[in-house]
Amino acid sequence: MHDLTHPIETGMQTYPGDPPVSVEPVATHDQDGYRESKLICGTHAGTHVDAPAHIVPGGRTLGAFDLESFVRTARVVDCREFDAREAISPDCVPSVGPDVDCLAFRTDWDEHWGTKRYLDHPYLSPAAAEWCSDQDLAVAVDTLNPDPTPSDRASDDDPDGFPSHHAILGAGQLIFENLRNLGSVDERFELQAFPLKLDGDGAPVRAVGL
Repeated sequence: MHDLTHPIETGMQTYPGDPPVSVEPVATHDQDGYRESKLICGTHAGTHVDAPAHIVPGGRTLGAFDLESFVRTARVVDCREFDAREAISPDCVPSVGPDVDCLAFRTDWDEHWGTKRYLDHPYLSPAAAEWCSDQDLAVAVDTLNPDPTPSDRASDDDPDGFPSHHAILGAGQLIFENLRNLGSVDERFELQAFPLKLDGDGAPVRAVGL
């Protein structure tokens, strides 16, 4: 059992423009006889899952998915050869049988978590995302998202908008983002990533690879 989740903590990295994360004490053992904290974060903070409602008007929310939807038979796609802000081409996306329902794209970009370089991750080309969609696959990434993230190094060659989100979420599938430690699991593994019971556009998960 391998932990694939970034810890939630004050000031952690988020997608540019998303709400900052804060974990603050509201009660302590010394003053109150118990300990409690207040958590403030967006629904897409840290390691999390995107529901179709995140990008598709009228799309399914997390509450429309059963528990089994958050347990996936995943295959790791080794994309470590791709550099900063480089598009992962469709010829890197394998064809899979019906026993695999999620592709986990390993870039090892989680090594840059908390730095400016983390914003400049490789991303799925629109054609690669469409290929995942055509196979009815969920997608997991060890980056901020499967589309390019805004940064100082963004270029005019980056795709506009969120084409990979639209391809995958538009097909009714889920996207798991900000995973870490994909090098710890086998090429084929079980991904368990249960969100908070929140009927919304997304939620943090505790992602585990078996």
